[in-house]
Amino acid sequence: MAPEAASTPAPRSLDDARDDPSELFDERLDHAVRAFQQSRGLSVDGIIGPDTIRAIDEARRRLGDRLLYHSVSHPFVGDDVGALQERLADMGFDVGRPDGIFGPRTEAAVRDFQRNRGLAPDGTCGPLTLRELKKLERTVVGGRSDVLRESTRLLTRGPSLLGVAVAIDPGHGGDETGAVVDDVCERDLIADLASRLEARLLASGLEAYQTHGAHESPDETERARRANEIGADLLVSLHVDSSPSSRAQGVATYYFGTARGTGSAVGERLAQLVQRELVARTDFVDCRTHAKTWELLRHTRMPAVRIDLGYLTNTHDAAALSSPEFRAAVAEGMLAAIQRLFLPPDLDPPTGQLRVPVVSTR
Repeated sequence: MAPEAASTPAPRSLDDARDDPSELFDERLDHAVRAFQQSRGLSVDGIIGPDTIRAIDEARRRLGDRLLYHSVSHPFVGDDVGALQERLADMGFDVGRPDGIFGPRTEAAVRDFQRNRGLAPDGTCGPLTLRELKKLERTVVGGRSDVLRESTRLLTRGPSLLGVAVAIDPGHGGDETGAVVDDVCERDLIADLASRLEARLLASGLEAYQTHGAHESPDETERARRANEIGADLLVSLHVDSSPSSRAQGVATYYFGTARGTGSAVGERLAQLVQRELVARTDFVDCRTHAKTWELLRHTRMPAVRIDLGYLTNTHDAAALSSPEFRAAVAEGMLAAIQRLFLPPDLDPPTGQLRVPVVSTR
């Protein structure tokens, strides 16, 4: 007889604990959880959900605690991997952007380092490789070669948008409705916005792909895998927010970045451009840009941003979001931000003034 499957415990919060005095989740622990979430680039809600559990597990290991190598089926993930990537990047080895995931690019960088130090290039970070890393610990620091490589790849494309591939990620789909207020559904609003953005990108000569159809809502890791598989140059994830307070309002844009200062430099630049264009073209409150380690932003190999476009629980934002003209203006602003990403500084127009022409099909 097969053993009974263990059920996943429901997320806990301080409010749960107050309902049951026997629990140990007190106010002091709530503050500690929130501080940890803030330090790891997670949503600061005091809830120990899947993202927080993942981050706690990754924070347990330091470089040297275990043998590291590329495993296709179960990649090594954690702070020890991130430390290895940062160390290699400081010395000029190409690990991509340090994301704490031991993938093929990190393996190739380990092999290059091993060859450089006269070791067998097996791609495994074991005792001998760690010893060589330790020897060079104080010789080379900083430099962010990953930033230079990512920026160089962008510049080599030139200002033309023809052939630029953009993955559009609607935040919800299928039975997952997202926020629903007075019969206004986040899933449906975002589906319409995604379609408008896709059509506008295609009309201007870009390639556009949605990460999933209207009938499904895959998790963030699967969405990132699909974007990576099609070889997208950029990813834009679309969401609408909600809050217990009706006073919460405005637009915010997120990119991949860690508390250690590593992340996607081009993703940060794109987030800034999107945020500025949307604020300039609407009357939404500017909630600024923020670095996050959410799975979608972390697992995508291209610069990626997530946009939280207003609050359905705010009457002003909800009224704007319900307007087709508003959603069309948002799509136009996102396209302008993408175009500005590829423009050199001397050709970059002021925020809110760029109009990207439609490419003739004749």
